[in-house]
Amino acid sequence: MKGSTAVAVSPSRLDTPEPKPRNTARQQVDEAIRTALLTGRFIPGKAVTLRGLALELGVSPMPVREVIQRLAAENALEIRQNGRVQVPQMTPQRFDEILKARLLLEPELADMALPLLTKADANALEEIDSKIDASLGTGDAESYMRYNRDFHFRIYRSSRSEILLPLADSLWLQFAPYMRTVYGRVGTVNLVDQHKEAVRAIRNHDATALRLAISKDIEDGMGILGRAGLLDQ
Repeated sequence: MKGSTAVAVSPSRLDTPEPKPRNTARQQVDEAIRTALLTGRFIPGKAVTLRGLALELGVSPMPVREVIQRLAAENALEIRQNGRVQVPQMTPQRFDEILKARLLLEPELADMALPLLTKADANALEEIDSKIDASLGTGDAESYMRYNRDFHFRIYRSSRSEILLPLADSLWLQFAPYMRTVYGRVGTVNLVDQHKEAVRAIRNHDATALRLAISKDIEDGMGILGRAGLLDQ
């Protein structure tokens, strides 16, 4: 994404020329833009236009505008005075608040989920972690980010939380574009996660160990961003 050129946010263009119902179009746009944020296809500091995004997705500007306004309310995107859209700047204060919020919310969500997690869930998490390891080995940062989120939210969704889960989702939207920039600079080979410890804790029904694994995973991941020199001074 360069300058005002729209980022590729597939699912791509609609296959049929007939207009889709507005709600369906809005859902597609919402999923596409959120996925683009979570996988780092919105580059910090690079603005895009509503019209450019609409053209990229093959929809009218109306659902794009609605989705962007909602994401701006979640602090995941900001709308500038000239109408262009970009990822908000990551200041040290903002980084610290996101880190603190994640450390408060995500171990709690994992704790809430633990009684509802099954052996099948643990097996599924191990499969996702294997994909994460493969992505780390090949340096595929976008796949790593997608599978890493899949791992965490496979746990968190089991909590069935109606309050904390959307908050955690909003936090991920805010820091993910910066993590992708970091991985582009330093690569993924040296990344270390606590996923195997988390799966072990789930199999052992050990809430303390699970909370610790999630907390350490957050600290390690966010620590890379904090050390990368991307925070505005």
